[in-house]
Parts: sequence; structure tokens; C-alpha cells
Amino acid sequence: MIGENLRKLRKKNNLTMKELGQKLNLAESTISGYENGNRKPDYDTLNKFADFFEVSTDYLLGRNVTQKDIDTYNPLLDPELGIWFKDIKDASPEKQEELKLFWDFIKDKEKNRKIGDKQR
Repeated sequence: MIGENLRKLRKKNNLTMKELGQKLNLAESTISGYENGNRKPDYDTLNKFADFFEVSTDYLLGRNVTQKDIDTYNPLLDPELGIWFKDIKDASPEKQEELKLFWDFIKDKEKNRKIGDKQR
């Protein structure tokens, strides 16, 4: 199950095994072993994967996610985010496009950040 989930996440993020290995300081053959089920990641490596892909270790292990886990944080109930959403909704189409481009830039920058690198 771990291997299948790692493969799905890696492909979803358009990464090769080599690229993922470089980002996490793991050999390509190690990534391959995890994905093929020939190896099992240790606790620290499992956490590295979870942090990198922004998923829980439970997800990686194939455990069912409960409704409680889903309901833990609802961004729509956050007053500050509500204000941001309203501001974005009320912005001109040009400003909305600028915000989208900026957000895409931030996501790409974070995606390319190696585990352990500090945010700037």
C-alpha cells in the first residue's frame, strides 16, 4: 500500500524517482524499492514523504481517513480567510489572474524546495 501511494503522489507531482530522491536525499533505487514493495521506509523516511507531499502518514500507510480527520480544519470557518476570499471574489478579473499567477509561483517554489530547506 505504501508503494502504491508513493507512486501516485510522485506521478501526481510530475516527479521522476530520481528527482524525488534528490529532493529527499534518497537514492533512486531506494525510491524504486519502496514503490515496488521490496523495501519499507523507516519512521523518519515515512515522515519525510508525508511532509514533502503534504499528506498524513496514515494516508501513506493506506489507513482510512475518518470524517473527524477531514473536519479538523475548515478554512471556510476561518474569519481571516473569509475576508481574503471575499476580497479575491470582488477583485477585477485582471487582479484575480495576477493572484492566480502569484499563487502558482508560490506553489512551484515550495514544490521545488528540498526537505530541511528553510522557507524564505
